[in-house]
Amino acid sequence: MQIVVYFLVLAAGMGLSIEAGLLGPLGELVGHFSATLAIFMIGSILLSLIMIFFAKPNLPELFKQPKWLLTGGILGPVYVVFLTIATPIIGVGMTMTSVLLGQIGMSLVIDHYGLLGSAKRGIDPYRLLALVMIVAALWLLS
Repeated sequence: MQIVVYFLVLAAGMGLSIEAGLLGPLGELVGHFSATLAIFMIGSILLSLIMIFFAKPNLPELFKQPKWLLTGGILGPVYVVFLTIATPIIGVGMTMTSVLLGQIGMSLVIDHYGLLGSAKRGIDPYRLLALVMIVAALWLLS
């Protein structure tokens, strides 16, 4: 089962690069905020349909949760706006490698300190080496 999850996450990562490749030109044509709004509107409609036909919505329970858990809704549009701005300027490869560097760096911090409810996993030399290798990839792509 775990290997299936790895492939799903790999496919999600590939999708992010495709999304960046689509958003950059769209942002240049219609504006970065309009492009981001359009993407989130389409995503909202799609998710609404999925929830109507395949999942039982539990919105009352959602709004009983700690409000800070909903702040991810702020990070999503910020991320997409940054993608639409960066991709036409530095390209999809540099953009996504920079995103990866930020993701891995913050992931190491979150795991190390057990933040956001995650289990503590200390930063060891192998994890640091992985981060250094992503920096090297960024340098090689530039």
